[in-house]
Amino acid sequence: MKHFNIRVRGQVQGVFFRASARIHAQALDVVGFARNESDGSVYIEAEGQEENLDQFVQWCYRGPDRASVKNVEVHEGQLKNFSSFDVNRGMF
Repeated sequence: MKHFNIRVRGQVQGVFFRASARIHAQALDVVGFARNESDGSVYIEAEGQEENLDQFVQWCYRGPDRASVKNVEVHEGQLKNFSSFDVNRGMF
């Protein structure tokens, strides 16, 4: 198991990025969360098997159809043992 902190920048809010991320995460057995940030980015923490996380990160570079991803930053972090993939409403 690995934990990734992911920040996605571009036109990624208001385009169902978080909801689509949850669908893709669930299909890949990835757990964690996605939330909108006040700077217009989407912040994701994701945990799962390395190959599944790699596939999830590749999806983040594309996002849903209406998104226009400009940059994705990925950093490995400490496992938090999430039990599901949640979409946090609002900005933090």
